[in-house]
Amino acid sequence: MAEQFGLSDAEHFSRKTVYRDDLFEGQVVVVTGAGSGLGRATAILFARLGAKVITCGRNQEKLNDAAQVFAKNGKLLEISTLSIRDVDAVDTFINDVFERHGRLDVLVNNAGGQFPLAATKISPNGWRAVIDTNLNGTWNMMHAAARHWQSTRTSGNVVNIVADIWRGMPQMAHTAAARAGVIYASKTVAVEWAEMGVRVNCLAPGCCESSAFGRYPPAGAESFTQSNPMLRAGDEWDVAEGCIYLASDAGKFVTGEVLTIDGGQQLWGDPWPGGRPERFELDYSRSRIED
Repeated sequence: MAEQFGLSDAEHFSRKTVYRDDLFEGQVVVVTGAGSGLGRATAILFARLGAKVITCGRNQEKLNDAAQVFAKNGKLLEISTLSIRDVDAVDTFINDVFERHGRLDVLVNNAGGQFPLAATKISPNGWRAVIDTNLNGTWNMMHAAARHWQSTRTSGNVVNIVADIWRGMPQMAHTAAARAGVIYASKTVAVEWAEMGVRVNCLAPGCCESSAFGRYPPAGAESFTQSNPMLRAGDEWDVAEGCIYLASDAGKFVTGEVLTIDGGQQLWGDPWPGGRPERFELDYSRSRIED
């Protein structure tokens, strides 16, 4: 039996949260890539707090599974199959949200994809694929939403899930570049879109355990628990509750910022998704400073 990473759906629906049950009552929330992982946990929490939740993604099977899980727990998840790389498909999707619901209160850009590989081994196609999904796809979504907020004279809120890139990301040069682009695009439009009543922020998870852990080699996943001074990984709930803070009135005076949730990773060390090279192996059973 394959090892389970991250919290179960049952735990997502039952775990205690600091937020009140009706916090997003009547609001419409789009969470991209909510078929699994961090996006799924975030979508569940928004639904538990009263929001009408919509998601989109390329994998119809994952989307159907998520919708079924929501239904079993008395919640509705609207799903659409599309690639966020496709500008026309994104425009159609966002337009449909406004036509059917008359509003879009929160957009959480969670969808993305990457793979661990030494920088010299990343192919041109591999580089373009990650940049097109993580940077261009995120831009397509937030740009389409902003144009509707502008034309309808309504306000909105964007939370972009990026990554803990502050010390670089060994074996992840492509996604580090893409996420950095998202961060500074977000800071830029946070100023431009403030007059529309739109807040734009990023959330940068460190190594937070999710179903994505299973896509990395064991040595890579092990390095995640050694990447911060707590010597453990975070979890999907850390990210989900962080999204709620940025999207709620608790963060009403926060825009153009990056909320980093990493257990101190940026102060300590870096994960190696493909496994730590031998020359960087450290004995974490001892103090890093010896007499």
